[in-house]
Amino acid sequence: MATLAPAGPGEAASASLDELSLNFTYGAPGAGNGSLSGAWYRRNQIHLFGVLLAILGNLVISISLNIQKYSHLQLAQQEHPRPYFKSVLWWGGVLLMAVGETGNFAAYGFAPITLIAPLGCVSVTGSAIISVTFLKDNLRASDLLGMTLAFAGTYLLVNFAPNITQAISARTVQYYLVGWQFLIYVILEILIFCILLYFYTRKGMKHMVILLILVALLASLTVISVKAVSGMITFSMMDKMQLTYPIFYIMFIIMIASCVFQVKFLNQATKLYNTTRVVPVNHIFFTISAIIAGIIFYQEFLGAAFLTVFIYLFGCFLSFLGVFLVTRNREKEHLQQSYIDFGNIPGKQMLDKIQPDSNSLSYGTLPDGSDSINSQSGEKKEV
Repeated sequence: MATLAPAGPGEAASASLDELSLNFTYGAPGAGNGSLSGAWYRRNQIHLFGVLLAILGNLVISISLNIQKYSHLQLAQQEHPRPYFKSVLWWGGVLLMAVGETGNFAAYGFAPITLIAPLGCVSVTGSAIISVTFLKDNLRASDLLGMTLAFAGTYLLVNFAPNITQAISARTVQYYLVGWQFLIYVILEILIFCILLYFYTRKGMKHMVILLILVALLASLTVISVKAVSGMITFSMMDKMQLTYPIFYIMFIIMIASCVFQVKFLNQATKLYNTTRVVPVNHIFFTISAIIAGIIFYQEFLGAAFLTVFIYLFGCFLSFLGVFLVTRNREKEHLQQSYIDFGNIPGKQMLDKIQPDSNSLSYGTLPDGSDSINSQSGEKKEV
């Protein structure tokens, strides 16, 4: 009986190159294994459906953000602007955002976390394209370069993401939930979260990185619970009902709670810092956190070749760089000021505030001129 010799380093490298070539083969004779071949398509059909849902969901989100922006601009140009929540256009944007987030939620039920999470760059690049086309924003060279890099990174992500198909049932989630890898990960995450929260609340350290790391730590729980809930709903529709298991409602509660606190810290970051700084950093932190969660909890890179993982990470880097270039130095649109800055008049020194605090009752009016009139009359008497 013949025995198989153990594979050496050369054979392992050859196997990695063979796997790599499967993703780059186009128009090969026979059935074919390349990215556009029938075999590749059949093997990844479910994943492609999840990718399509995620891309469409992110595009709808980018449309909704620009609709809300356009609504705010219209209201600001009115002589007597009404509250934004009374605008039908603004509510239309909110409805589209709900539709887009629903598409993202459903995508996690058909594809791995490591494939869906990085596709958030589509929302950023799509929003830039829409704002340039319809809101007449300036198109910069960095925007074109960033969009190109983001699209190239998305292509690599779709081709080299882990090719695993998991049926997420209640028993599967319970098995992963008590695994030693996830327990160690949760303990470390809780420790880091508590330390950062202590510096944030007790020491008053509100640096952008601290806030966005808190968001990312919560986001890892969000994507785990979202995939669990979405996967169990998908499994219930296609096979056996899973909504009667308590683990479904436990993961649903974790999903809602983590989302609420995630939005709280993210809003705090956007209040303290410019959105053009928060968006790229948050995208990078969220994606890294989601990828780590998918690898540890759902073991999505188990058995993947080194070259496949390397090119996947390179695709993530390209998408990160693309988002950074698109959002870099993008100036915020300032509305026309309703008062004159007298501090810019040559030879005049102003000792009083021209524009009072926006929270005061005298906002939009000049300060009381009685003091200046009295001082002028006094000067006349001296003369």
